[in-house]
Amino acid sequence: MSGTDPYAPHSGDASYDVRAYDLVLGYRVRTNRLEGTATITAVAREPLTSFALDLVGLRTSRVRVDGASVRFAAGPRVLRVTAPRAIAAGERFEVEVAYAGAPAPRRSRWGTVGWEELTDGALVAGQPIGAPTWFPCNDRPDNRASMRLEVTVDDGYTVAATGVAGPSTRRGGRVTTVFTSAVPTATYLAAVHVGRYRTRSLAGSGVGVVPPVGIAAPPGLTAAVDRAFAAVPEMLRVFDRAFGPYPQEACTLVVTADELEIPLEAQGLAVFGMNHLVPAAQRLVAHELAHQWFGNSVGIGRWSDIWLNEGFACYAEWLWSQASGGPSVASCVADHYARLAAKPRDLLLVDPGPDDMFDDRVYKRGALALHAVRRALGDDGFFALLRSWSAQHRHALATTDDFRAAVSRAGGADAAAVLSEWIDRTALPARP
Repeated sequence: MSGTDPYAPHSGDASYDVRAYDLVLGYRVRTNRLEGTATITAVAREPLTSFALDLVGLRTSRVRVDGASVRFAAGPRVLRVTAPRAIAAGERFEVEVAYAGAPAPRRSRWGTVGWEELTDGALVAGQPIGAPTWFPCNDRPDNRASMRLEVTVDDGYTVAATGVAGPSTRRGGRVTTVFTSAVPTATYLAAVHVGRYRTRSLAGSGVGVVPPVGIAAPPGLTAAVDRAFAAVPEMLRVFDRAFGPYPQEACTLVVTADELEIPLEAQGLAVFGMNHLVPAAQRLVAHELAHQWFGNSVGIGRWSDIWLNEGFACYAEWLWSQASGGPSVASCVADHYARLAAKPRDLLLVDPGPDDMFDDRVYKRGALALHAVRRALGDDGFFALLRSWSAQHRHALATTDDFRAAVSRAGGADAAAVLSEWIDRTALPARP
């Protein structure tokens, strides 16, 4: 197996790229039983006689390549498939995997990630290597693919998943819903959430630049959900002005009946615990929505560039704080600079290392780096930069060097030097 990212060296196979996933899933909440058939369309990057799929904790019963049954070997993390014939570089091929089991989170250096049972339902926490706990995949951040998910659950449960939901069908006490996503999606950004939810449209959404926003939440939390998400349409208008048009095919907010440690965003959706339906969590709503631009549309192909996701989403929190009448951006900058100054100064933003990739310093130092660039460019130049960045890399991969070049084009060598002080050194620059 050929890993492609030093932060997750045991994940992914660089010998081929997936173009599309078609997942047919059946899930029973009471027994936590998942049965699936994954049809994967891929293209070889080099001549292949075998290849690997990431799959954790689930049992494979059958594998076919281009319709032919093939030999396979299932390990604890990897499904090794022997091709029925030599596959040439550039050749397209199709893999079908039938699998089943009791999905569970996998242990990692970042804690447990993946498919997680709730009190009465389930969710997926995919970042960074949780996807293989529920479907076989080429789990590389740089390998984005279109997705179709057909999910069947017991009547009484509702599914929210990556993609645009089609109509649901009922048969034999089971409900099936199909979700399609034509935009390229990273495996870690694919998600399925199951619960006793009622789905509806958020009031004030679907008007002007604000996309339709779907809500999936327990009926008993309706009033609290309405209060917690009342500002979302205005939030999306603020982000439209700052970053450009909402880039996803869907916008769905899920609320679980359980408390969650943190909210989680996926492609076109975000999930919150019932404990996040409080005013103090508004910044988290802003953060997860901002990821639809930064992380889910403008994506990273290597984990060392994680600040391009988290620093931008954190800065969006500060923009929303000021726009909504809370602390100004300048106040947020002063507060978080002081907090950062009190922490160890040994983190290199361009390469924080796998153990620190989700460290709060990545989030806050990244946001402060953006504010320093804003000071160098001026407001007009800075927001023009963000909008062009979002447009140029819409549903594409970008690197820190790409952003460095964009800053240089916008403000010349002086602006690029300001950015470099924040991202290329461990020393803390003066407060922007």
